[in-house]
Amino acid sequence: MPESHVRSHPEEPPAFDGASAAPAAGGLGVGPVEDLVVGDGSGRRATGRRRRPKARGLWADAWHDLRRNPIFGLSALLIIFLLLVSVWPGLIASRDPLACDLSRSLDGPAPGHWFGFDAQGCDVYTRTVYGARASIAVAVCATLGTALIGGVLGGLAGFFGGWADGVLSRITDVFFGIPMVLGGLVFLAMTEAEGIWPVVWVIVLLGWPQAARIARGSVITVRQNDYVQAARALGAGTTRMLVKHVLPNAVAPVIVVMTIALGTYVALEATLSFLGIGLQPPTVSWGVAISDASDGMQFRNAPHILLYPAAALSVTVLAFIMLGDAVRDALDPKLR
Repeated sequence: MPESHVRSHPEEPPAFDGASAAPAAGGLGVGPVEDLVVGDGSGRRATGRRRRPKARGLWADAWHDLRRNPIFGLSALLIIFLLLVSVWPGLIASRDPLACDLSRSLDGPAPGHWFGFDAQGCDVYTRTVYGARASIAVAVCATLGTALIGGVLGGLAGFFGGWADGVLSRITDVFFGIPMVLGGLVFLAMTEAEGIWPVVWVIVLLGWPQAARIARGSVITVRQNDYVQAARALGAGTTRMLVKHVLPNAVAPVIVVMTIALGTYVALEATLSFLGIGLQPPTVSWGVAISDASDGMQFRNAPHILLYPAAALSVTVLAFIMLGDAVRDALDPKLR
């Protein structure tokens, strides 16, 4: 029979398989294609396709929640502004913080000097702006040092366990029994160095046990999960398990605690400087300004010398605490 008679009807196209059209992992970031049946009102059915949204991980899900949290947005904008001011105080203050005029001692607000003058005749506004540099620098450096030392020691002790875990636990118990303010007074009184670094190292010395305990507990929890045990069974090395499986899933609690600790360390620096054992003049900081204004007679006659640096300190601590609370709510699955 001729071939033309055999193929009297056109061949039907091959059936479309939605699963075969799904992109490979790591492609466009969309899920597999599934059929969607839609009625057109005439009894016939039209088949379309829709794509499932790709499941988000912990960090992507946390960022998705943070962007919609007004507390996070407000605190983040305020902290960014404070960081810019601490790095470039000249953006909003054009005067020298050490330029003083005793003839204007304790004068109130005046044109160009909106916060008035302190007991030495220095511009309170300028010193308040420049005071952010030392206070925030101490808090940021102390937080980074605390997170690095405490996170590494606590994470390794929690992962390996054994005698190292026992020794670290006993050491942290000893440090937890030392109040931070009292310990800071004792250690700073033993040193004669000046500047921000002695204060930073004292805070790190007294603060790393908190980060170590949080990191240890988080690593112990993650180490017991099935995917870590599966990686160990498949022959993954210690370094690979730590870097690829344990660290990304155990670092969230440390980040939350250290974010809140930033505000605590700002207040701790101000407390030590107020007691006369932290930062010393001519260093300009909020704690030094509050200490200089602590004379009751001066405060009664010129309350502005205390109110403005204390208000700046309070707003900064509140901003860091609000940021830490927002990050905690986003990273803690139990609060969802």
